[in-house]
Amino acid sequence: MDFLEGISWGVIAPIFIIQLLLLVIALIDLSKISQANGPKWVWALVIIFVNILGPIIYFIFGRKQG
Repeated sequence: MDFLEGISWGVIAPIFIIQLLLLVIALIDLSKISQANGPKWVWALVIIFVNILGPIIYFIFGRKQG
């Protein structure tokens, strides 16, 4: 556990919080919309497993416009 002492938590904590917020907001949005660009289950996997970029990719490409 010595490797945890060298980590700068002042930098890691905000990134972790942003990632968690993006994940939750994207999953809530995905559950509320009626249609997405592609299967919703695929977008759920992208949001969950692609960390910070997954929710961003969903908001750019996954939401159906109009």
